[in-house]
Amino acid sequence: METPAAPPVPRPAGPRTDLPITTAAPVKKQRRYAAAALSTVLAVAAALGAAAAVSAVGDRTKVLAIANDVPAGQPLTAADIIVAEVSADAALTPMPATDRSMVVGKRPAVDLRKGSLLVAAQLQPGTGLGDDKQQVGVQVKRGQAPAGSLVPGDKVLAVTVPGQGEQPTGKDGAEAPPSSVKAIVVSVSRPDASGAVVVNLAVASSDGPLLATRASSGRIALVRDVRSGS
Repeated sequence: METPAAPPVPRPAGPRTDLPITTAAPVKKQRRYAAAALSTVLAVAAALGAAAAVSAVGDRTKVLAIANDVPAGQPLTAADIIVAEVSADAALTPMPATDRSMVVGKRPAVDLRKGSLLVAAQLQPGTGLGDDKQQVGVQVKRGQAPAGSLVPGDKVLAVTVPGQGEQPTGKDGAEAPPSSVKAIVVSVSRPDASGAVVVNLAVASSDGPLLATRASSGRIALVRDVRSGS
């Protein structure tokens, strides 16, 4: 005897429910697009930067620079001037290399340092340091000039120092004031091993021979006058 088949299960009555269909792109695919776009932007930026660097390197000009330390008032020699290449910059105004022959023999109005660029304002027709006067080089021993304070343009008194056992006296036996010469400092050398320096002084033509004679004996001391505004 055959077993009767089970009756089919009836479908529930009501509207049919279908699964929603999404149209959004996968998150991973969006990230790949963003990374590719960023890489493109970076590549373009790098290319522009390289182009700018090449342009900057190519835009260079030849100018004058200082090869040695040169104190104010000392004439420039050919060995003191070199040619350097720098990037063009509106903020810099160094003298062009074509002016090299023109600056040899000029006297700077300020100290020039090795490695610096030469600017026209540093060179003047006259240094203002006694160009119309005689110049005398005076070696000053340690303690016979203000330590490290003399600069070009200072007004000084070149005082004759009495020799050992000498003491100038007046008619009444009183101590007489020392003899001195008015001068203007043109340049000051660096101290030597003993601390002595050579000071170039500009003096009146009537005092040049006298000061040179006194300086030859090494008995000169310098007294700096009051500076303007001091």
